[in-house]
Amino acid sequence: MGTEDTPELQRHPDQRRHHHHHAHEITSLNGVYITAIVLNVLFVAIEAGVGLWSDSVGLLSDAGHNLGDVFSLLLAMLAFRLSLSRTTRKFTYGYRKSSVLISLLNSIILLVAVGAIIVESIRKFNEPVSVDGTAITWTAAAGILVNGITALMLMKQQKHDINTKGAFLHMVTDTLVSAGVVVSGIIISLTGFTVIDPVIGLLVAVIILVSTYRLLAESLRMSIDAVPESIDPDEIMSVMSGTPGVESVHHLHIWAISTTETALTAHVVISDLGSMENVKENLKRELSAKGIRHTTLEMETAASACHDLECR
Repeated sequence: MGTEDTPELQRHPDQRRHHHHHAHEITSLNGVYITAIVLNVLFVAIEAGVGLWSDSVGLLSDAGHNLGDVFSLLLAMLAFRLSLSRTTRKFTYGYRKSSVLISLLNSIILLVAVGAIIVESIRKFNEPVSVDGTAITWTAAAGILVNGITALMLMKQQKHDINTKGAFLHMVTDTLVSAGVVVSGIIISLTGFTVIDPVIGLLVAVIILVSTYRLLAESLRMSIDAVPESIDPDEIMSVMSGTPGVESVHHLHIWAISTTETALTAHVVISDLGSMENVKENLKRELSAKGIRHTTLEMETAASACHDLECR
């Protein structure tokens, strides 16, 4: 007596409305991403050019990271499009899981960028060069403006999706890093202390590493079907067990379909099979309020549950 709400061809009208709302949200995000991508591509080109001209590892490392952010934005937008994919006979959830893989890929790209920045900064320590502090200051100041605007555009949406959250964190990080580069540029202009440039490069690497850790950890969790970080399994078990008509819950499984959707399956022991539909609807309503909208519930009596669990 299982009940399921995942197949597209059997979607309840309420679920179709939810899907339409999700599609509208993704469409609106596309404009944000496109604007952010254009702004950052222009800035990366300018920053890289000035970095080459002034031989600044701080600017070049920041430009490389900003280029990674452009790829991050492109991949995040692709993930949203794939999350709209329809189900097929072979892919019963469409390509929604790909959004998790994209988040993992973004994390790996950032780690590679960190390694490159560290190597180049160490090289600059061993082979110091003169740096144009004024060029660094003005270019990084422009970075504060570009990255700050992009972060503001992503701020609202980042609460609902790990890919958008990752892009948002990258932009906030870059804004802070650009502020650090401005400081180094001022110090170089006033004192000629050029060693501050690779120091800032290493600080960039540390900041990126810290901001990437949670994104990488959550992406890895989702990729192996662990319970999403935003879901407390003990709370879910408590809510389900406390629903009127439910005696107990077992074989509970919770995993991410995509970076924005969570699924659940469970065996639910009820006291009266006659109330099964009411209990089922109450459970789905409670779970939906907790962010779980794809549920498969196996309703059973105490006797059948005892057989299923072998009464151990």
